[in-house]
Amino acid sequence: MNDWCVTHHGESGLTEASRCSRVGLGEAEEQMLEFVKQNVPAGRCPLAGNTIHMDKRFLDKYMPRLMQHLHYRIVDVSSVKELCRRWYPAVFSKAPKKQLKHRAVEDIRESIAELKYYRGTIFKSS
Repeated sequence: MNDWCVTHHGESGLTEASRCSRVGLGEAEEQMLEFVKQNVPAGRCPLAGNTIHMDKRFLDKYMPRLMQHLHYRIVDVSSVKELCRRWYPAVFSKAPKKQLKHRAVEDIRESIAELKYYRGTIFKSS
C-alpha cells in the first residue's frame, strides 16, 4: 500500500479488520458478484463513487470477475464535485460534507447523498 492507504486505512481500522477477517479475497469477490448479479443485469451497472479510479484499479487486479459483470463506464462523483467547486462555488459550499471514514458502507452512502445533491442543484431540469 502507498503512504496514503497505510495512514487512512490504518486510522479507519480497515487494515486491522481485513487482517482479522475470515473471508478471503476470492470469497469476497464471489459474495460481491452474487449480490450484484441479484440486483443488476450484466453490463448495465457502472462502478460509481468518490475517487473511484483507485477502487477500479484494485478491482481490476483482484476482482476481475466482478468487473466483467459491470458496465465499462464509471461514474466518479469526485469529478462532479470538482466541476461544481470550479463552476458553481456557492452551490459547492453547501454540498454535504464527507465524514472521511474510508469504510465501504459509509463511503457509499455519502457518495449517493453527494450525487443526489448535485443532481438537485447543478443538474436540475429547466
